[in-house]
Amino acid sequence: MTPSLRRRIFTGSVLWTIGMILLASAAMSVVFDVYPVLRLPIALHVHGVLQMPLVLLAGAVCLVAGALQVRRGLARIDDLRSRLTGLRQGQERRLEGAYPGEIQPLVDDLNALLTQRDEAIRRAHAKAGDLAHGLKTPLAILAQEADSTATAGHVEVAASIRQLVERMRRQVDYHLAHARAAASGSTPGTRSSVKTSADGLARALGRLHAGRDLLIDVASPAAHCVRVEREDLDEMLGNLVDNACKWAQTRVRVDSSLAGREIVIVVDDDGPGLAEGMRAAVLRRGVRADEAVAGTGLGLAIVGDLAELYGGSVALERSPDGGCRAVLRLPAVDGDDSGEDVPRPT
Repeated sequence: MTPSLRRRIFTGSVLWTIGMILLASAAMSVVFDVYPVLRLPIALHVHGVLQMPLVLLAGAVCLVAGALQVRRGLARIDDLRSRLTGLRQGQERRLEGAYPGEIQPLVDDLNALLTQRDEAIRRAHAKAGDLAHGLKTPLAILAQEADSTATAGHVEVAASIRQLVERMRRQVDYHLAHARAAASGSTPGTRSSVKTSADGLARALGRLHAGRDLLIDVASPAAHCVRVEREDLDEMLGNLVDNACKWAQTRVRVDSSLAGREIVIVVDDDGPGLAEGMRAAVLRRGVRADEAVAGTGLGLAIVGDLAELYGGSVALERSPDGGCRAVLRLPAVDGDDSGEDVPRPT
């Protein structure tokens, strides 16, 4: 069993006191040798008993032993602080190790809370998945019925059904993403790599827009990680990059930088750009910059809402490439951070 912090400090204090007394006695002996006039009867006794080199050695040993006892006791506090930092940064999932009796109950309670939190999040994710499956299956059937209706010659009716199905799909995705982020947005240890997510999206969207000869360039350092669940980072980046691809002429760039305690992810395109008066409006639900472009107007709204749930933000600006720039700011995992501009709606 790990000795209690109280015992270590008490033992260290006793040893330190004994060491100080021995060293003080030795010092007095030296002083009395140099200045015999200062000797008192009791001092003569002390001088006779303690005038030996072992006194100095014993005093030094007691001082060192006392200091080590106190240091070892306080070292567990430093270790706990270090593990708490690792927990917050996602490097650890539990507070491991044995601690002094005064601290161990607190550590046990914290581990119990972490277990309960993980279980609650797991249940929330499972329910969100069940809900998604329960809603998306009927929507898929409706989409098939729309195809059958079109085949039967009712093209306008089929188009109307497809439009409603797509709108419902986006609403389902929107609210599920909201629920998922609300459950995990403040979870300590959440971390995702910006480069990993951006590279995967670049490959997928590159295949989707293969016929346009569109270049999707990712220039995000591998060290940049954000305190966001991977699914939600994919959702936010996916909307921004897909939106940029729809408007770009030849190129989309994804970059990230460190700015204080934030990672700033920038998505640029070389498209026609977006009027300054529309930049704030298209971040609201249901607003689209171009009604002729298919979409529900939820893409950028989802990005904004998810970013806000994680303590971040999104903004639209003019890109140096001539098109639109999307600036997504998200909390950095300690040891990283970033910064800048933004795109257009779906």
